[in-house]
Amino acid sequence: MTAHADVRTRADAGRALALSSEFKAFIARLHFYAGLFVGPFILVAALTGTLYVLTPQIESIIYREQLTAATTGEPATLAAQTEAARKHIGEGPRFFAIRPAPTAGQTTRVMFAQPGLGDSESRAIFVDPVSLAIKGGLIVYGTSGILPFRTQLDYLHRNLLLGEFGRNYSELAASWLWAVVLGGVLMWFWRRNSRAAERARANPALRDRRWHGLIGLTLSLGLVFLSITGLTWSNYAGDRIDALRANLGWVTPSVSLKLGAAPAADAHAHHSDHGPAVGTVAPGSVQQLDAVLSAAKAAGIDSPHVEMRPPRAEGQAWLVREYDRSWPTQVDTVALDPRDLSVVSRADFETFPLIAKLIRWGIDAHMGILFGWPNQLLMAGLGIALIVTTLLGYRIWWRQRPAPGSLPRTVVQAWLRLGWPGRVVAVAVAVGLGLALPLVGASLAAFLLVDLVRWRLARSA
Repeated sequence: MTAHADVRTRADAGRALALSSEFKAFIARLHFYAGLFVGPFILVAALTGTLYVLTPQIESIIYREQLTAATTGEPATLAAQTEAARKHIGEGPRFFAIRPAPTAGQTTRVMFAQPGLGDSESRAIFVDPVSLAIKGGLIVYGTSGILPFRTQLDYLHRNLLLGEFGRNYSELAASWLWAVVLGGVLMWFWRRNSRAAERARANPALRDRRWHGLIGLTLSLGLVFLSITGLTWSNYAGDRIDALRANLGWVTPSVSLKLGAAPAADAHAHHSDHGPAVGTVAPGSVQQLDAVLSAAKAAGIDSPHVEMRPPRAEGQAWLVREYDRSWPTQVDTVALDPRDLSVVSRADFETFPLIAKLIRWGIDAHMGILFGWPNQLLMAGLGIALIVTTLLGYRIWWRQRPAPGSLPRTVVQAWLRLGWPGRVVAVAVAVGLGLALPLVGASLAAFLLVDLVRWRLARSA
C-alpha cells in the first residue's frame, strides 16, 4: 500500500514538474518573440523619451531671447501687455490666453489661436512686462507650453512625426513593455539558482543573458511605471482607461464655464481696487484681465504660474488655472463670472480623487517635470538602461539564432505542449488582453498567424 502511494506521489510530482517546465518554456517563447517584435518600437520610444526629458534646460538656452526681459521696474497692466501683443500680431488671430510673467526678468506670454496650427498649439507673443517691448513670437504646445524644439521631440516620441497614424507605434511599445518585463522577471527567478547562472559569469555567450536579466529585474518597477503611464494618454487603450475611470468615478474634476442668471447688482462694485471697475468695461474684455487675476488670487489661485483664458462666447466664464506641475502640484482652476468676477465653478487639486491625483503625478513624473532635475535624471537613466537591455536582447538572439535549415521553435509548439487546461487559460488571457489593449490583440494575432505558418511548414517538411 505504501509502495503504491509512493509510486503515485512520484508520478504526480513528475506531471507537476513537466507542467511547470512546459509553462516556463511557453513564457520563454512569448518573451523572446514579443521582445523581438516590439523591440524596435521600444528602442525608438526609449531614445526619443530620453532626449525629451533631458532638454528643458537646452530649450531655455535656445529661446533665451524670447523668455527673458531686460528691463526692471513696475510691470504694465496685463491689458496693456495684451494690447502690445495684439498690435504686433494684427487683428486676425483670436486672443486665446495669457500667461503673466511668473517672476521678474521673465516675459509674459500672450497666446493667440489662428488657422493652420495643430491641436493644442497656439502662437505666443513674448512681451517684456515693463517696457512692453516684443521679444519675439513662437508656436507653443500643450499645457506645459513647450516651445518648438521640445515640441518636435514630443511629436517624435508620440507619433514619429507621422500624425495620428504614428501614435500606434508608441501605444504598441507601451502596451507590450509591461508584458515583456513581467515575462523577463519570471524567467530570471526561474533561472536564478540554476547552474547556467553560475556558468554565465565565465561564459561570454551567457554573460549577455545575465546582464540582460539583471538590468531588466532591477528596473522592472520603473519600466512597468513607464508602460502604465504611457498608456493613459495613448489612443485606443487610453480611451478604455478613460471609460473605466468614468465608470468608477475616478475622473479628473473640471470646471464648468456656463453662466447662470445675471448676478445681483453690487452697490460697492465701483470701489474695487483690482483695476477698472467691473461695470465700466465690457464683460470678457481684455480690460478685465488685471481684475480677473486679482479675483482669482482672492479665490485661492496662489501659484505664480497662471494662465487666463477669456470667455469664448456669450454666457461663458473666464477660466484661470495654475499650470505648475512640479512638486507640490499646483493645478487648481477657477471659473469667474465676467459680470461681477464671482467664482461660478472651481476644481481644486486637493479635492481630486486619489486615482486622478496618481495619474496626474504619474504623467508628470513620466515627463520628467514632477521633481525637477532629479526626475529628469531618473527618467533618462530608465530610458538609457531600457535601450541597453533591449540591445542586449537582440545580441542574445543573434548569437543563439537557429542554424539555417533547423526546425523553428514556435510559440504554437510551446502552447500545444501545455495541455488543454493550460491552452484554455492562455487563450482566455490573450482575448482579455486584446479587448483591454487593442494593439496588443491586433499585433498578437498577426504575430501568431506568422508563427502558425512557420509551425505548419516545419511539420510538413
